[in-house]
Amino acid sequence: MAKLGVNIDHVATLRQARQGTEPDPVWAAVEAELGGADLITVHLREDRRHIQDRDVELLRQSVQVPLNLEMAALKEMVAIARRVKPAMATLVPEKRTEVTTEGGLDVAANNRAISTVVRRLSDMGITCSAFIDADLRQVHAAQQAGFTICELHTGPYALATAGPARDKEFERVRAAGEEILNSGMQLNAGHGLNYTNVQTIARLPHLSELHIGHAIVSRSLFIGLREAVARMKIAMSGVG
Repeated sequence: MAKLGVNIDHVATLRQARQGTEPDPVWAAVEAELGGADLITVHLREDRRHIQDRDVELLRQSVQVPLNLEMAALKEMVAIARRVKPAMATLVPEKRTEVTTEGGLDVAANNRAISTVVRRLSDMGITCSAFIDADLRQVHAAQQAGFTICELHTGPYALATAGPARDKEFERVRAAGEEILNSGMQLNAGHGLNYTNVQTIARLPHLSELHIGHAIVSRSLFIGLREAVARMKIAMSGVG
């Protein structure tokens, strides 16, 4: 079964609503690990709307599973990643006006600049992942840029109405995933997945990791984060 990376950004979103100290994303990471999280994911945004620099530093020191840092391909973020040295850096597009990430990174249009970022991170021993749309052109560009992992944006699949529309989006994800594997890269996926739609994506051949946040943090309000993570792993497996 694919590993589960738990994104804890929205624990920090709740904290920042009062600009206080709780709930603490570091504590959330502990609870997620106890629930079976295989990785912890955080997105350090340029506007610092949720995760803060100190969170990243403390998480790097405390988590027992790999830390995946989502980040824009910006000089400031590259410097932070090179200092903190997370196990993995996932390059994502970023707009201040968006509520959440709206699409995949356009590696094809910015290959030279992104290649430089990948090289600077890889030189520090950081594994580089590209968060891309299910587009063969972007898959090929990611390979050329030096990425070893592609995380497919599953948002269009998750938002599609069950039936032909969702089947079409799933086929796009499946075909792109096959091309990622054929290109010698690791296949990951994430965005918009929840307890009812995750199983189909989790069954993709040779899928390595799923990165899920909002659905897990939302469920945790009612049953606790540890249990919410455990139930997502059950949903991924199709058991129960």
